[in-house]
Amino acid sequence: MMHRRQFLSRSASLGALGLSSGAALANSDTYQRFHAALAADASLQVYADVAGDQAGAASVLGRIPRELNGVLFRNGPGRFELGGERAHHWFDGDGFAQRWQIRDGRVGHVGKFVQTRRFVEESAAGQFLYPSFGTSVSRRALDNNDTMNAANTNLLPLDGRLYALWEGGSAYELDPATLATVGVKTWRQDLKAMPFSAHPKLDPDGGLWNFGTIPGADLLAVYRLDARGRVTRTATIRLPKLAMVHDFVVSARHLIFLVPPYDLLPDTSLSFAERHVWAGAGPRGRALRAVVVDKDTLQLRQVFELPARMVFHFGNAFDDGQTTRFDAVLHDGDMLGELGGLMRGQRPPRDGSRSALTQITLDYASGQAREARLFGDSEFPRVAPQAVSRRHRKLVVAGLADAGAERLLNSVNLVDIDSGKADGYAFGAGWQVEEHVLVPRRRARSETDGYLLGVAQDLRRGQTVLTVFDAARVAAGPMALARLPYRAPHCFHGNFLPV
Repeated sequence: MMHRRQFLSRSASLGALGLSSGAALANSDTYQRFHAALAADASLQVYADVAGDQAGAASVLGRIPRELNGVLFRNGPGRFELGGERAHHWFDGDGFAQRWQIRDGRVGHVGKFVQTRRFVEESAAGQFLYPSFGTSVSRRALDNNDTMNAANTNLLPLDGRLYALWEGGSAYELDPATLATVGVKTWRQDLKAMPFSAHPKLDPDGGLWNFGTIPGADLLAVYRLDARGRVTRTATIRLPKLAMVHDFVVSARHLIFLVPPYDLLPDTSLSFAERHVWAGAGPRGRALRAVVVDKDTLQLRQVFELPARMVFHFGNAFDDGQTTRFDAVLHDGDMLGELGGLMRGQRPPRDGSRSALTQITLDYASGQAREARLFGDSEFPRVAPQAVSRRHRKLVVAGLADAGAERLLNSVNLVDIDSGKADGYAFGAGWQVEEHVLVPRRRARSETDGYLLGVAQDLRRGQTVLTVFDAARVAAGPMALARLPYRAPHCFHGNFLPV
C-alpha cells in the first residue's frame, strides 16, 4: 500500500510543481497581441473565451442511425481571460464540460464550466488569483495542488458517475445528467490532492489504471482502480529527470510511459511549463525514454532509449512474445513551448512535417527499440474500446490534410497499423477537427463494426458540429452532421457512454 508520507510534504509538492508566492501576472501584452491576431485570423476563435454556460439543440444534416443512442462527454478549456489579463498557455483555461445527447436521431448539447475552487474564487474576484500550468500568478496562497485545479482535460464516466480530469491534482465529480459540479473526488484519504492523470486506461474487466507525476521529486505514482472506482493497488517509482508525462499506454502485462528530454529549472517564480527546458538538441542531447512497468509487481522492468522527441498521446499497446508494440504521436522538438504561443495568436511554424503517428516495438531481449512510421502530421489517437491492451489493427487520428495550409488538424483518419493505409476524410480549409472515438455496435465483430463519432469546428460560420461516420467507410464522408447554432469551446478529450 502506498501512503501519503511516501510522497512529498504539501509545501515540497507545491514547490515541485513550480508554485510559489510570486508577483502578479507578467507579460500582460498577451491579451492585446491575441486580440489583434484574432481580428485578422478568424481560425483563432477556438482559443477565445466563451461567455457562460450553453444549451441548445443541433440541426441534423443526414441521418443518425437509430441504434446510436448515448452521450458523448467532452472536456476542454473554456475561459482564458479575466480582468483584462490572458492565460499564457492553451492548457490553462478553466474546464468546460460538454454533454452531447444522441437519442432517436436527434442531438442536444449542454456545456457548463466546472465549478472548481479556482474558477469560483477567481470569478468572484474578477481576476486571476492562482498559478496554472503555463501562467505564473500568485495573488492568493495555495493550500495544495487542487487550489489551481482547472479540471479541463477529459471527462471519464465510471460506475454511473462522471469525473472531470486534470494533470496535477484530483478528479472533480460532475452530475452525469446535468453536468452540475459535485466536488473534488478523493479516491482514498492518503491520496488526497495527489496528481491523477487525465488519461486513465480501462481494462477489459471494467477497472482502470492511472498515474500521476511529481517531476520535482522524480516520482511516478501508479494507481489501479476496480470497476467501482475503489483503489486496489498503488506504487511509486523513482525516475531520474522526470519531466511532464501527459499520457501512457497499457498492454496485457505492462504499463508504458514515454519521458521526453526536458530539464526542469529550479526557479519557482516561473510557471511549470516555463521551467521545462528542451534538452534533446545537439550531440549531447538526451534521448526520449520508454519506461516499462510490470503490471504484476508494479516495479520498473526496463528502460529503452529513442531519438529525442516530445509526446503527448498514445494509441494502444499489446504484447507480442518477447516484445511489446505500441502507438504514439511523436513530435520533433519542444512542442510544449510552441503551444504557449497560441495564446498570443502565434501559429506553429510552417516548416513541413513536425509529427508522425509511429508504432514502437520494444525488444526486451536485445534492449533495443524500433520505430515504424504509420501516418504523418496528426494527433489525438484513439483505439476501439474493446481492443484496449489487446492486439489491435485500427487507430483513429485527427490529421493535417494539407501541410501547407492553415496547419490545422482538419481530417479524420482510420489508420491500419499493419499496412499503414488510411481511410480518411478531409473537411478542408476553415475547419478544425477534435478527437474522434470509435463506437462499436452491440456484439461488434470487428474494430470497424460501428461508428466514428466526434466534433469539428466550422471556423467560418463560428459553429460547432457533431460528426458521425460509418467506421468501415470513413472516406465516404459523414453519415450525419449535427450543427449547433453557436460555437462551443474546443475540447481536448472525452468518451462515449452508450444507453
